[in-house]
Amino acid sequence: MGLPLSLVLYRAATALLTPFAPMILRGRAKAGKEDPVRLGERMGRPSAPRPPGPLVWLHGASVGETVSLLPLVERFRRERPNATLLVTSGTTTSAELLAQRLPDGALHQYIPLDTPGAARRFLDHWTPDLAVFVESELWPNLLLGAKARGVKLALVSARMTQGSATGWSRYPAAARTVLGVFDLILPQDVRTGIRLKDLGGMIDGYANLKLVGDRLPADEAELARLRAAAGDRLIVTAASTHPGEDPLIASAVEQTGRYPLLVIVPRHPVRGPKLATDLRAHNRTIALRSAGEPLTPETDLYIADTLGELGLFFRLGDIAVMGGSFLPDIGGHNPLEAARLARPVVHGDHYANWIDVYGALGAGGVGCEDEAQLTAALTGLLADPEARRRMAEAAKFAADQEAGVLDRLWERLEPLAP
Repeated sequence: MGLPLSLVLYRAATALLTPFAPMILRGRAKAGKEDPVRLGERMGRPSAPRPPGPLVWLHGASVGETVSLLPLVERFRRERPNATLLVTSGTTTSAELLAQRLPDGALHQYIPLDTPGAARRFLDHWTPDLAVFVESELWPNLLLGAKARGVKLALVSARMTQGSATGWSRYPAAARTVLGVFDLILPQDVRTGIRLKDLGGMIDGYANLKLVGDRLPADEAELARLRAAAGDRLIVTAASTHPGEDPLIASAVEQTGRYPLLVIVPRHPVRGPKLATDLRAHNRTIALRSAGEPLTPETDLYIADTLGELGLFFRLGDIAVMGGSFLPDIGGHNPLEAARLARPVVHGDHYANWIDVYGALGAGGVGCEDEAQLTAALTGLLADPEARRRMAEAAKFAADQEAGVLDRLWERLEPLAP
Protein backbone atom coordinates (compact mmCIF):
# COMPACT_ATOMS: atom_id res chain seq x y z
CA MET A 1 0.00 0.00 0.00
CA GLY A 2 1.35 3.44 -0.92
CA LEU A 3 1.69 6.49 1.28
CA PRO A 4 -1.34 8.72 1.82
CA LEU A 5 -1.34 11.85 -0.33
CA SER A 6 -0.57 14.11 2.67
CA LEU A 7 2.70 12.27 3.34
CA VAL A 8 3.59 12.21 -0.37
CA LEU A 9 3.16 15.98 -0.41
CA TYR A 10 5.15 16.33 2.84
CA ARG A 11 8.01 14.34 1.35
CA ALA A 12 7.96 16.45 -1.82
CA ALA A 13 7.85 19.71 0.13
CA THR A 14 10.78 18.77 2.37
CA ALA A 15 12.74 17.69 -0.71
CA LEU A 16 12.11 21.06 -2.36
CA LEU A 17 13.32 22.86 0.77
CA THR A 18 16.60 20.92 0.84
CA PRO A 19 18.65 23.38 -1.27
CA PHE A 20 17.77 26.18 1.16
CA ALA A 21 18.55 24.17 4.32
CA PRO A 22 22.29 25.03 4.55
CA MET A 23 21.52 28.76 4.35
CA ILE A 24 18.83 28.43 7.03
CA LEU A 25 21.16 26.46 9.28
CA ARG A 26 23.95 29.03 8.89
CA GLY A 27 21.50 31.76 9.87
CA ARG A 28 20.48 29.81 12.93
CA ALA A 29 24.13 29.25 13.81
CA LYS A 30 24.76 33.00 13.71
CA ALA A 31 21.85 33.42 16.11
CA GLY A 32 23.36 30.83 18.48
CA LYS A 33 20.68 28.23 17.76
CA GLU A 34 22.95 25.75 15.97
CA ASP A 35 26.51 24.53 16.47
CA PRO A 36 28.42 25.98 13.48
CA VAL A 37 31.05 23.25 13.67
CA ARG A 38 28.46 20.46 13.43
CA LEU A 39 26.01 21.72 10.81
CA GLY A 40 26.81 18.69 8.67
CA GLU A 41 25.07 16.47 11.21
CA ARG A 42 21.86 18.40 10.66
CA MET A 43 22.13 17.50 6.98
CA GLY A 44 22.55 13.82 7.82
CA ARG A 45 26.34 13.78 7.43
CA PRO A 46 27.64 12.16 10.62
CA SER A 47 30.81 13.41 12.29
CA ALA A 48 31.74 10.05 13.82
CA PRO A 49 32.22 6.54 12.42
CA ARG A 50 29.70 3.83 13.21
CA PRO A 51 31.21 1.23 15.54
CA PRO A 52 30.67 -2.41 14.56
CA GLY A 53 27.94 -4.49 16.15
CA PRO A 54 24.38 -3.70 17.25
CA LEU A 55 23.33 -0.08 17.72
CA VAL A 56 20.49 1.45 19.76
CA TRP A 57 19.42 4.96 18.77
CA LEU A 58 17.67 7.10 21.41
CA HIS A 59 16.26 10.53 20.62
CA GLY A 60 15.03 13.43 22.73
CA ALA A 61 14.39 16.90 21.34
CA SER A 62 15.82 19.23 23.97
CA VAL A 63 17.23 19.41 27.49
CA GLY A 64 14.23 18.03 29.38
CA GLU A 65 13.74 15.08 27.05
CA THR A 66 17.42 14.16 26.87
CA VAL A 67 17.82 14.35 30.65
CA SER A 68 14.85 11.99 30.98
CA LEU A 69 16.64 9.59 28.59
CA LEU A 70 19.77 9.27 30.75
CA PRO A 71 18.42 6.55 33.10
CA LEU A 72 17.36 4.55 30.04
CA VAL A 73 20.80 5.02 28.48
CA GLU A 74 22.36 3.64 31.65
CA ARG A 75 19.94 0.70 31.63
CA PHE A 76 20.84 -0.17 28.04
CA ARG A 77 24.52 0.10 28.87
CA ARG A 78 24.09 -2.36 31.74
CA GLU A 79 21.73 -4.80 30.00
CA ARG A 80 23.24 -4.61 26.50
CA PRO A 81 26.95 -3.83 27.05
CA ASN A 82 27.90 -4.89 23.50
CA ALA A 83 25.51 -2.44 21.83
CA THR A 84 26.59 1.04 20.77
CA LEU A 85 24.31 3.76 22.17
CA LEU A 86 23.64 6.72 19.89
CA VAL A 87 21.77 9.65 21.46
CA THR A 88 20.43 12.42 19.24
CA SER A 89 18.95 15.78 20.15
CA GLY A 90 18.10 19.02 18.40
CA THR A 91 19.45 21.89 20.54
CA THR A 92 22.88 23.19 21.45
CA THR A 93 22.05 23.26 25.17
CA SER A 94 21.07 19.59 25.13
CA ALA A 95 24.29 18.75 23.29
CA GLU A 96 26.35 20.58 25.92
CA LEU A 97 24.55 18.79 28.73
CA LEU A 98 24.94 15.38 27.11
CA ALA A 99 28.66 16.03 26.61
CA GLN A 100 28.90 16.25 30.40
CA ARG A 101 26.55 13.44 31.37
CA LEU A 102 26.56 10.70 28.75
CA PRO A 103 28.42 7.59 29.93
CA ASP A 104 31.63 6.46 28.29
CA GLY A 105 31.02 4.77 24.97
CA ALA A 106 27.73 6.55 24.22
CA LEU A 107 27.76 8.85 21.19
CA HIS A 108 25.91 12.10 20.56
CA GLN A 109 24.84 13.48 17.19
CA TYR A 110 22.40 16.19 16.23
CA ILE A 111 19.15 14.88 14.77
CA PRO A 112 19.12 15.49 11.01
CA LEU A 113 16.54 17.72 9.41
CA ASP A 114 13.56 15.69 8.28
CA THR A 115 14.32 15.94 4.58
CA PRO A 116 14.43 12.78 2.47
CA GLY A 117 18.15 13.14 1.73
CA ALA A 118 19.25 13.93 5.28
CA ALA A 119 17.14 11.11 6.70
CA ARG A 120 18.54 8.66 4.14
CA ARG A 121 22.17 9.61 4.83
CA PHE A 122 21.69 9.36 8.59
CA LEU A 123 20.00 5.96 8.46
CA ASP A 124 22.41 4.53 5.87
CA HIS A 125 25.36 5.48 8.06
CA TRP A 126 24.11 4.44 11.50
CA THR A 127 21.88 1.45 10.52
CA PRO A 128 20.24 1.23 13.98
CA ASP A 129 18.69 -1.99 15.23
CA LEU A 130 16.31 -0.20 17.61
CA ALA A 131 15.18 3.44 17.72
CA VAL A 132 13.58 4.86 20.87
CA PHE A 133 11.87 8.24 20.50
CA VAL A 134 10.88 10.16 23.63
CA GLU A 135 7.88 12.43 24.09
CA SER A 136 6.55 14.16 20.98
CA GLU A 137 9.11 13.92 18.17
CA LEU A 138 7.32 12.48 15.13
CA TRP A 139 9.43 13.02 11.99
CA PRO A 140 7.79 11.22 9.04
CA ASN A 141 10.80 10.87 6.74
CA LEU A 142 13.04 9.53 9.49
CA LEU A 143 10.42 7.21 10.94
CA LEU A 144 9.20 5.80 7.64
CA GLY A 145 12.77 5.40 6.42
CA ALA A 146 13.74 3.52 9.57
CA LYS A 147 10.72 1.25 9.31
CA ALA A 148 11.53 0.47 5.67
CA ARG A 149 14.99 -0.68 6.80
CA GLY A 150 13.56 -3.05 9.39
CA VAL A 151 14.44 -0.95 12.44
CA LYS A 152 12.39 -1.70 15.55
CA LEU A 153 10.72 1.51 16.73
CA ALA A 154 9.43 2.59 20.14
CA LEU A 155 7.71 5.82 21.22
CA VAL A 156 8.06 5.98 25.00
CA SER A 157 7.07 8.54 27.59
CA ALA A 158 4.98 9.92 24.75
CA ARG A 159 3.36 13.31 25.21
CA MET A 160 0.92 14.98 22.85
CA THR A 161 -0.84 18.23 23.60
CA GLN A 162 -4.39 18.87 22.48
CA GLY A 163 -3.08 21.39 19.97
CA SER A 164 -0.77 18.82 18.38
CA ALA A 165 -3.54 16.23 18.34
CA THR A 166 -5.85 18.69 16.61
CA GLY A 167 -3.17 19.40 14.02
CA TRP A 168 -2.58 15.70 13.26
CA SER A 169 -6.33 15.05 13.14
CA ARG A 170 -6.55 17.19 10.00
CA TYR A 171 -4.50 14.49 8.27
CA PRO A 172 -5.91 11.25 9.70
CA ALA A 173 -4.32 8.93 7.13
CA ALA A 174 -0.90 10.48 7.76
CA ALA A 175 -1.35 10.16 11.53
CA ARG A 176 -2.31 6.47 11.27
CA THR A 177 0.63 5.77 8.98
CA VAL A 178 3.22 7.53 11.14
CA LEU A 179 1.96 6.07 14.41
CA GLY A 180 1.68 2.68 12.73
CA VAL A 181 5.46 2.40 12.32
CA PHE A 182 5.94 1.94 16.07
CA ASP A 183 6.29 -1.52 17.54
CA LEU A 184 5.69 -0.07 21.02
CA ILE A 185 3.88 3.08 22.19
CA LEU A 186 3.91 4.00 25.87
CA PRO A 187 2.29 7.39 26.64
CA GLN A 188 3.25 9.22 29.79
CA ASP A 189 -0.35 9.96 30.83
CA VAL A 190 -3.93 8.99 30.10
CA ARG A 191 -4.71 12.22 28.21
CA THR A 192 -1.93 11.55 25.72
CA GLY A 193 -3.01 7.92 25.48
CA ILE A 194 -6.53 8.91 24.48
CA ARG A 195 -5.23 11.38 21.87
CA LEU A 196 -2.87 8.83 20.34
CA LYS A 197 -5.62 6.17 20.26
CA ASP A 198 -7.96 8.61 18.53
CA LEU A 199 -5.27 9.17 15.89
CA GLY A 200 -4.86 5.44 15.28
CA GLY A 201 -1.98 4.56 17.60
CA MET A 202 -1.86 1.18 19.36
CA ILE A 203 -1.20 1.87 23.05
CA ASP A 204 0.74 -0.77 24.98
CA GLY A 205 0.72 0.71 28.48
CA TYR A 206 2.00 3.84 30.18
CA ALA A 207 5.43 5.06 31.31
CA ASN A 208 6.71 8.53 32.13
CA LEU A 209 10.50 8.75 31.97
CA LYS A 210 10.47 12.13 33.65
CA LEU A 211 9.40 10.36 36.84
CA VAL A 212 12.64 8.38 36.72
CA GLY A 213 16.06 9.55 37.67
CA ASP A 214 18.81 9.71 40.21
CA ARG A 215 19.50 12.79 42.24
CA LEU A 216 21.14 15.48 40.14
CA PRO A 217 24.92 15.53 40.62
CA ALA A 218 26.85 18.26 42.39
CA ASP A 219 30.44 19.20 43.21
CA GLU A 220 30.55 18.82 47.01
CA ALA A 221 33.63 21.02 47.42
CA GLU A 222 31.96 23.81 45.44
CA LEU A 223 28.77 23.37 47.47
CA ALA A 224 30.72 23.81 50.72
CA ARG A 225 32.47 26.89 49.31
CA LEU A 226 29.19 28.52 48.27
CA ARG A 227 27.55 27.76 51.62
CA ALA A 228 30.41 29.40 53.44
CA ALA A 229 30.27 32.41 51.11
CA ALA A 230 26.51 32.84 51.62
CA GLY A 231 26.86 33.01 55.37
CA ASP A 232 23.99 31.97 57.62
CA ARG A 233 21.18 33.29 55.41
CA LEU A 234 18.35 31.14 54.14
CA ILE A 235 18.50 30.58 50.38
CA VAL A 236 15.73 30.45 47.77
CA THR A 237 16.65 28.74 44.49
CA ALA A 238 14.52 29.77 41.51
CA ALA A 239 15.13 27.03 38.92
CA SER A 240 14.62 26.99 35.14
CA THR A 241 13.16 30.48 34.97
CA HIS A 242 11.97 32.18 31.78
CA PRO A 243 11.84 35.87 30.80
CA GLY A 244 9.17 37.61 32.84
CA GLU A 245 9.41 35.24 35.81
CA ASP A 246 12.70 36.53 37.25
CA PRO A 247 11.46 40.02 38.30
CA LEU A 248 8.26 38.51 39.70
CA ILE A 249 10.18 36.04 41.86
CA ALA A 250 12.78 38.61 42.89
CA SER A 251 10.04 41.03 43.93
CA ALA A 252 8.23 38.36 45.95
CA VAL A 253 11.44 37.38 47.77
CA GLU A 254 12.18 41.03 48.55
CA GLN A 255 8.69 41.56 49.95
CA THR A 256 9.04 38.71 52.45
CA GLY A 257 11.21 40.99 54.58
CA ARG A 258 13.30 37.95 55.60
CA TYR A 259 16.34 38.94 53.47
CA PRO A 260 17.19 35.54 52.07
CA LEU A 261 19.71 35.04 49.30
CA LEU A 262 17.95 34.46 45.97
CA VAL A 263 19.69 32.20 43.47
CA ILE A 264 18.24 32.31 39.94
CA VAL A 265 19.11 29.49 37.55
CA PRO A 266 17.73 30.60 34.15
CA ARG A 267 16.41 27.87 31.87
CA HIS A 268 18.63 29.27 29.11
CA PRO A 269 22.01 30.33 30.56
CA VAL A 270 22.65 32.74 27.68
CA ARG A 271 20.15 35.09 29.36
CA GLY A 272 22.46 35.60 32.34
CA PRO A 273 24.23 38.87 31.44
CA LYS A 274 21.05 40.67 30.32
CA LEU A 275 19.20 39.37 33.36
CA ALA A 276 21.92 40.77 35.62
CA THR A 277 21.71 44.16 33.90
CA ASP A 278 17.92 44.28 34.18
CA LEU A 279 17.84 43.32 37.85
CA ARG A 280 20.71 45.63 38.82
CA ALA A 281 18.49 48.49 37.66
CA HIS A 282 16.43 47.80 40.79
CA ASN A 283 19.43 48.50 43.06
CA ARG A 284 20.05 44.86 43.91
CA THR A 285 23.54 43.59 44.66
CA ILE A 286 24.01 40.90 42.05
CA ALA A 287 26.76 38.39 41.25
CA LEU A 288 26.90 36.67 37.85
CA ARG A 289 28.42 33.19 38.01
CA SER A 290 29.46 33.01 34.35
CA ALA A 291 31.49 36.20 34.80
CA GLY A 292 33.27 34.81 37.86
CA GLU A 293 31.73 37.42 40.16
CA PRO A 294 32.04 36.17 43.75
CA LEU A 295 29.17 35.36 46.05
CA THR A 296 29.56 37.36 49.26
CA PRO A 297 27.45 37.94 52.39
CA GLU A 298 26.34 41.23 50.76
CA THR A 299 25.01 39.58 47.59
CA ASP A 300 21.22 39.85 47.28
CA LEU A 301 20.89 37.81 44.12
CA TYR A 302 23.19 35.23 42.56
CA ILE A 303 22.59 34.41 38.89
CA ALA A 304 23.78 30.87 38.20
CA ASP A 305 23.90 31.12 34.42
CA THR A 306 25.80 27.88 33.89
CA LEU A 307 24.84 24.52 32.45
CA GLY A 308 24.62 21.26 34.37
CA GLU A 309 24.79 22.74 37.88
CA LEU A 310 21.13 22.60 38.87
CA GLY A 311 21.87 19.82 41.39
CA LEU A 312 24.41 22.09 43.05
CA PHE A 313 21.96 24.96 43.46
CA PHE A 314 19.02 22.82 44.57
CA ARG A 315 21.28 21.51 47.36
CA LEU A 316 22.42 25.02 48.20
CA GLY A 317 18.85 26.30 48.57
CA ASP A 318 16.41 25.79 51.43
CA ILE A 319 13.37 26.31 49.17
CA ALA A 320 12.96 25.57 45.45
CA VAL A 321 10.81 27.81 43.26
CA MET A 322 10.05 26.12 39.94
CA GLY A 323 10.21 28.34 36.89
CA GLY A 324 8.19 27.78 33.76
CA SER A 325 5.04 27.74 35.89
CA PHE A 326 4.33 31.45 36.44
CA LEU A 327 3.59 32.31 32.82
CA PRO A 328 1.16 30.70 30.37
CA ASP A 329 2.30 28.78 27.29
CA ILE A 330 5.43 27.24 28.87
CA GLY A 331 3.87 24.29 30.67
CA GLY A 332 6.14 24.04 33.70
CA HIS A 333 9.29 22.05 34.42
CA ASN A 334 10.11 18.90 36.35
CA PRO A 335 9.63 19.44 40.13
CA LEU A 336 10.95 15.96 40.97
CA GLU A 337 14.53 17.14 40.49
CA ALA A 338 14.08 19.33 43.57
CA ALA A 339 11.87 16.81 45.37
CA ARG A 340 14.50 14.03 45.10
CA LEU A 341 16.83 16.34 47.03
CA ALA A 342 14.19 16.89 49.73
CA ARG A 343 13.46 20.53 48.95
CA PRO A 344 10.04 22.16 49.44
CA VAL A 345 8.64 23.04 46.01
CA VAL A 346 6.88 26.36 45.38
CA HIS A 347 5.37 26.87 41.93
CA GLY A 348 2.93 28.83 39.82
CA ASP A 349 -0.34 27.48 38.43
CA HIS A 350 0.73 27.01 34.77
CA TYR A 351 2.09 23.46 34.55
CA ALA A 352 0.01 21.75 31.87
CA ASN A 353 2.91 19.49 30.86
CA TRP A 354 3.31 18.20 34.41
CA ILE A 355 -0.23 17.97 35.79
CA ASP A 356 0.14 14.44 37.14
CA VAL A 357 3.56 15.09 38.67
CA TYR A 358 2.57 18.29 40.45
CA GLY A 359 -0.57 16.55 41.66
CA ALA A 360 1.51 13.70 43.08
CA LEU A 361 3.65 16.16 45.08
CA GLY A 362 0.78 16.65 47.50
CA ALA A 363 1.99 18.34 50.67
CA GLY A 364 5.49 18.61 49.19
CA GLY A 365 4.47 21.52 46.99
CA VAL A 366 2.51 24.73 47.22
CA GLY A 367 0.95 26.51 44.22
CA CYS A 368 0.63 30.25 43.77
CA GLU A 369 -1.64 32.11 41.37
CA ASP A 370 0.16 35.46 41.49
CA GLU A 371 2.97 37.45 43.09
CA ALA A 372 0.97 38.12 46.26
CA GLN A 373 0.43 34.40 46.87
CA LEU A 374 4.08 33.67 46.07
CA THR A 375 5.16 36.31 48.58
CA ALA A 376 2.87 34.82 51.23
CA ALA A 377 4.07 31.26 50.59
CA LEU A 378 7.74 32.22 50.77
CA THR A 379 7.19 34.40 53.86
CA GLY A 380 5.58 31.50 55.70
CA LEU A 381 8.24 28.96 54.74
CA LEU A 382 11.16 31.26 55.50
CA ALA A 383 9.75 31.95 58.96
CA ASP A 384 8.91 28.33 59.85
CA PRO A 385 11.71 25.71 59.76
CA GLU A 386 9.27 22.96 60.80
CA ALA A 387 7.01 23.73 57.84
CA ARG A 388 10.02 23.56 55.52
CA ARG A 389 11.01 20.19 57.01
CA ARG A 390 7.51 18.71 56.61
CA MET A 391 7.24 19.90 53.01
CA ALA A 392 10.71 18.58 52.22
CA GLU A 393 9.86 15.13 53.58
CA ALA A 394 6.57 15.05 51.65
CA ALA A 395 8.35 16.07 48.43
CA LYS A 396 11.00 13.37 48.89
CA PHE A 397 8.33 10.76 49.63
CA ALA A 398 6.43 11.66 46.44
CA ALA A 399 9.60 11.40 44.35
CA ASP A 400 10.49 8.01 45.84
CA GLN A 401 7.15 6.49 44.83
CA GLU A 402 8.14 6.49 41.15
CA ALA A 403 11.11 4.14 41.52
CA GLY A 404 9.51 1.28 39.55
CA VAL A 405 8.80 3.14 36.31
CA LEU A 406 12.11 2.25 34.66
CA ASP A 407 11.74 -1.45 35.46
CA ARG A 408 8.28 -1.54 33.91
CA LEU A 409 9.51 0.32 30.84
CA TRP A 410 12.44 -2.04 30.40
CA GLU A 411 10.15 -5.06 30.51
CA ARG A 412 8.36 -3.70 27.43
CA LEU A 413 11.50 -2.55 25.60
CA GLU A 414 13.70 -5.59 26.18
CA PRO A 415 12.02 -7.81 23.54
CA LEU A 416 12.82 -5.16 20.92
CA ALA A 417 16.44 -4.65 21.98
CA PRO A 418 19.23 -6.19 19.87
